[in-house]
Amino acid sequence: MIKMFKELLQMTNEQSAPQRLMFLFANAESTNPKKSKKHQRGTISPVMCVDKLPSELSTFDALVKEADSIAKQWNFVFIASLSGENGVAPTTDEAEPFLNKMANDIETGNGIGRYVIFDREENPIELEANG
Repeated sequence: MIKMFKELLQMTNEQSAPQRLMFLFANAESTNPKKSKKHQRGTISPVMCVDKLPSELSTFDALVKEADSIAKQWNFVFIASLSGENGVAPTTDEAEPFLNKMANDIETGNGIGRYVIFDREENPIELEANG
């Protein structure tokens, strides 16, 4: 499990094909806030999506600041990468269907284990979808 954002950036830069990172910022609301933080239940709603080349990113704090300048009502960020071909990173247009899939996955709870997830303080998050 990736524990820090800089690890994610490092791994992305080490891939043989150029990458584009996709971010989905989501708001999680607990339906049982009195339970321990490890075993809370609730809903997750997508707030906004963005894609970036790794070279466009510096730190997690900078990403949070940029996201907050658009919308502050998020508490988790889901991250995935998309590989390019022939030495060329995917374009924003090529990333769009994958961002849409991320939003659908978060809304339905399907396949959320495939994403790297951090909270606003860069703590790694593990989620389970329960039907």
